[in-house]
Amino acid sequence: MRQRTTFHAESSPKARKERPRAGIIVEAQPTELTPSQIAVLESLLKAGFRFVTFERYARYLGVERDGFVALLETGEGKVKLFGQVGYHVGEGIAMLVGRAGGRAFVWKGESVPATPELLAGYERFKVDLRRMLHREAGEG
Repeated sequence: MRQRTTFHAESSPKARKERPRAGIIVEAQPTELTPSQIAVLESLLKAGFRFVTFERYARYLGVERDGFVALLETGEGKVKLFGQVGYHVGEGIAMLVGRAGGRAFVWKGESVPATPELLAGYERFKVDLRRMLHREAGEG
């Protein structure tokens, strides 16, 4: 039997003032989740991730921490990374690209230089997320 659960993303007033979240819908669409999927999502919350959804990617559940974002798909009884990790810019998800002037997170016409601090945070986010998804899936 599958358990029906809806997750809601919440942020503190301080976080809302520091980083506007235009374009993020803070209530995920209800979806059927298995107990193992629920355990994965709960572990992400405990690790400091928060849930977000983007209107243009409403099919996927987003996780955000320190401005970095990943889309997750919850199919086939698993929670898996969809696509690649990015950085929240404007109303979208900027991808890390190499340019003549150096690396940057780019979404449409917007660009954020990939400073050493941002790159370190990006790598931490990716490693932490993958570790948690693989551990919870029994892969590590």
